[in-house]
Order: sequence, then C-alpha cells, then structure tokens
Amino acid sequence: MRPDVVSRRPQVQERMTEVIADLLVEELGAKGVAVVVEATHSCMTIRGVRKPGSVCVTSAMRGLFRDRMKSRAEVMTLIYGERRME
Repeated sequence: MRPDVVSRRPQVQERMTEVIADLLVEELGAKGVAVVVEATHSCMTIRGVRKPGSVCVTSAMRGLFRDRMKSRAEVMTLIYGERRME
C-alpha cells in the first residue's frame, strides 16, 4: 500500500502518521524512518478553538531515528530548521 492511499482514508492524523512510518519501514527495509505530518484541520478553524491558521503536527520515528537522539535531532533540524526547534 502506498502512503498517498493511506492519507485519503478518513482517520485521525496520529494514526495516519504511524501507518505511513510503518509502511516505509516494511516496504523499503529502511534503517531509520522519520515521518512528520503538518496539517490544518477545518475542525480547528471552524469549530473548536476557532483559530484560523491552526496547525497540528504529528511525528513518528522508527529505527535509528527513534533509538539515536542525535540522529533524531538532526533530521528534525533539517525538516524545521534551527529556529523552529528551540
């Protein structure tokens, strides 16, 4: 199953992030996988907190990105840059 197929199903963002990470490990046999999903949800902007521009971020780390803090910090810095990681 491809990650884009997973993202089209109705589901919670946390579960989707985990499923994509697991698929990448299984299909690629990767030593490390980092999946970060950043999304705007209409339930946050229309209902709930009613804050336009609200963003929900979820992440899933597998393999060396889960086991090695230095590797995890490096990949998160590459994704978000120094400023956002503070």
